[in-house]
Amino acid sequence: MLISPAFAQSSGGFGSGIGGFLPIILIFGIMYFLMIRPQQKKMKEHKLMVSALRRGDQVVTQGGLIGKVTKVKEEDEVEVEISKDVKVRVIKSTVVNVLNKTEPSEKV
Repeated sequence: MLISPAFAQSSGGFGSGIGGFLPIILIFGIMYFLMIRPQQKKMKEHKLMVSALRRGDQVVTQGGLIGKVTKVKEEDEVEVEISKDVKVRVIKSTVVNVLNKTEPSEKV
């Protein structure tokens, strides 16, 4: 008795249906937890830091300028004093780090 090749092939199993998509789903899950989620967390922390900028904070910009915030404008701008009587306008999102945070003044 000879078995024809059509009968010898498997009709089901792990390789067909959802089992074939399982490795792809696992790859996307791993990418989410290793790449996407930490980036979203970092963006959220940066947004909070930028929104909490106040006068007197010492900041570092993406360009490497270190200065003290002299004025926080309503839009997306901050005025930073980088030297005595030298003030530059900086977009808030370019502030990378706050070196020295000023304490909020308490009103009694």
